[in-house]
Amino acid sequence: MSKLVGLLVGRENTFPEPFLEVVNTKGRDLGVRAEMALLGGTAEFEAPRYDVIVDRISHEVPYYRAHLKSATLLGTAVINDPFWWEADEKFFECTLARKLGVAVPRTVVLPNKEYLPDIDPGVSLRNLRYPLDWEAIVGYTGLPAVLKPNTGGGWKDVHVVGSMEELWRAYDTSGTNTMILQEFIDWQDYVRCICIGREQVLPIRYDPRLPFIDRYRTEDPVEGWLYDRAVEDARLLTQALGYDMDTVEFAVRDGVLYAIDFLNPAPDFDNFSIKEANFWWVLDRMSDLVLSYALGSADPPWRGQQRWWRYAKAEVTP
Repeated sequence: MSKLVGLLVGRENTFPEPFLEVVNTKGRDLGVRAEMALLGGTAEFEAPRYDVIVDRISHEVPYYRAHLKSATLLGTAVINDPFWWEADEKFFECTLARKLGVAVPRTVVLPNKEYLPDIDPGVSLRNLRYPLDWEAIVGYTGLPAVLKPNTGGGWKDVHVVGSMEELWRAYDTSGTNTMILQEFIDWQDYVRCICIGREQVLPIRYDPRLPFIDRYRTEDPVEGWLYDRAVEDARLLTQALGYDMDTVEFAVRDGVLYAIDFLNPAPDFDNFSIKEANFWWVLDRMSDLVLSYALGSADPPWRGQQRWWRYAKAEVTP
């Protein structure tokens, strides 16, 4: 019986067609075929069409996320785990990194500036310390510091603040977002690692201060101790988090790699931004990964781990 791989994408245009072509070429003699996934109006016991789904957009399309959660229960291997992706957040990851021995900036998670209309501050927020001890918070992170959302990406709503007044102004614009405040790492070097399958790691020099199209600095390859340490720490983080598709960013200061951002389960794979050689590296590793899951020679990291696997029957009928 042939196996089918589905790809869910958003606005990206350069990754989907080459990825499907590479999977179809490699999978032709193995009985594996890939296509753009087509979903809609899913019934709870509907037999999954896809053996593997690569998910690059469900964080922005809630119906996809609901479908993918059910599909995992019915046997589809989803990259990345939709349950963990929905639960994960940056502050948790900072705590985890410290437990793993990976350096991270000193970080504080802040109460929301605003709440839903039904929240009555006098009743619903009785457990919340007020006013916040801003001096103690800034005493821990130092200034300048970085204020950014606890979830989300794309450098949206990220503020570098150099004074209490700048911090308060930025915080006052955060609305209902939960924000974290992080120590600013005045880095001497910066590395972004593309991570596939929790084992394959490609460190690339990166400059977040440059225009988006120029941030990957392929003319200056990562080598030596920096390469080794970036691979080691990125592999440890993705293995602990269970992400088969991720990027991990390190700011390097005085020989220490600080994990700055590693909540990227739908990382940028466009060839014009990550550059052509890196793009083909991604296609090769991603295609091998989905083929291994489609053929059953490997299992996703989450399969069988959720509590409901202990109780769910092997076979279901409509």
